[in-house]
Amino acid sequence: MTGSVKGKSVHFDDRYLHVELDDGRVISTPIAWYPELQSATMRELSHYTFICRGTGIEWPDIGYHLSIESMFAVDSIRKVA
Repeated sequence: MTGSVKGKSVHFDDRYLHVELDDGRVISTPIAWYPELQSATMRELSHYTFICRGTGIEWPDIGYHLSIESMFAVDSIRKVA
């Protein structure tokens, strides 16, 4: 990836973080991979902004940043208990 992956919207369900990309794809990763997000309130989760020209997401209320490209990285694949 070259950093050209840009987010359009973010939403959550009880198990996953979903990011809609500006090209129409939706990527989903287990919320358990992100303890800071898992312990946040829905109000905190809904208050996000795209940063770095749309390639990252910031949740300012909890001081958490996530690179969208990292959601694709093989190194970030973890077992979820």
